Amino acid sequence: MPELHWQKSTHSREASACVYVAATLAGTILLRERDDPEVILTTGPRQLGTLMAALRSPHR
Repeated sequence: MPELHWQKSTHSREASACVYVAATLAGTILLRERDDPEVILTTGPRQLGTLMAALRSPHR
């Protein structure tokens, strides 16, 4: 398995809990938190897009 390139979310502040994102060659999206990096959530681009749209919605 190739090494993953983790990127810090642009919405994470310096002093707060940071969220990191990586993509696999197969197109899977991986998410982890700085405080617990061994716990990795796996999702797809469409599902992550749906989550992001819901979080941005003013009606939540």
